[in-house]
Amino acid sequence: MVKNVSLDAVDQKLALAKQCSHEGVVAGAKAAVVASVGTAIPIYAFGKMSPWAKTYLNPTAKALIISTAAGMAYFVVADKTILKIERQNSFKQN
Repeated sequence: MVKNVSLDAVDQKLALAKQCSHEGVVAGAKAAVVASVGTAIPIYAFGKMSPWAKTYLNPTAKALIISTAAGMAYFVVADKTILKIERQNSFKQN
């Protein structure tokens, strides 16, 4: 069975999806910045103080640790933000 859907309803849903994804990107970017700073300071301090870290953690390893934390924070926060907003919007439309 084919359901008739007006173009206005489709445009409204598309606009809502764009707004939702934009808010997720902004929240994820903020979380990535916080995670980068939050991991960079201890990683570089640990690299200066610990003999093990001086020996085994080169600058590439430190950058990899920081970028991994930032990437994880971005995707987790963006996903949670998008899901939260979509859940709120699903209750409004029904």
